[in-house]
Amino acid sequence: MKPGIKFDDGRFDRAKLGFVLLSSEQTVESDMMRWAPEGVGVHFTRALNPDQITVETLGAMADSLAPAAAVLAPNADLDVICYACTSGSVVMGEDLVCRQLQAGNPTAKATTLVSGVFAALDALGTKRVVVGTPYLDDINRIEADYMIAKGYDVVDLQGLNITNDSDMVRVTPDYIRDFAISLDRPEAEAIFISCGALRTIDVVEQIEAATGKPCVTSNQAMLWHCLRLAGIDDRFDGLGRLAREH
Repeated sequence: MKPGIKFDDGRFDRAKLGFVLLSSEQTVESDMMRWAPEGVGVHFTRALNPDQITVETLGAMADSLAPAAAVLAPNADLDVICYACTSGSVVMGEDLVCRQLQAGNPTAKATTLVSGVFAALDALGTKRVVVGTPYLDDINRIEADYMIAKGYDVVDLQGLNITNDSDMVRVTPDYIRDFAISLDRPEAEAIFISCGALRTIDVVEQIEAATGKPCVTSNQAMLWHCLRLAGIDDRFDGLGRLAREH
């Protein structure tokens, strides 16, 4: 190395977040890059999966998480590493996912997308929720049972019964907005729209304005939670009450 070279802390001097994505994923990267605060780096790797999102394909990803985590910016000193799939997190379970992530990247704090959702609901002080998903019915049953076991009252859960990830990414934000609003029930305290592939982040403010209730979305909650785990406490507009107030 040539003597006298000047170094600083690089472009991302506040925090560095790592995300393990499905190989079919098309939404998470752009959401994270769009909304990450200045000075916070977002880094990505992918774990192989087919386009079909089923209980079987999600569960089969377990062995691929550690190798994927191991090649995720290995010399960047990541603060947090997150598995960026809601349905996969509940099918495999948060504990298993975090063990696999830590096996591949032991110095970063390991978490999952659905862990961020639960942290978001708790920060908002909400337990009674309605849930909308793009998933098949068997995945929906697993997610509802998982949330109930965590102490949440799932007032209603409705799915769109979409199989392919490549179709989930094409559901229009306007449709997602109207779908979310239709789910609302008087007894519900919050609306949760599940799935990192859905572009819910684009309409979260509209959903909250129409219902008067907080709306938690997968990618909104994931970014918020990863920032908090990394010690970044910025509040900002555009991502609903969660990012603005907590």
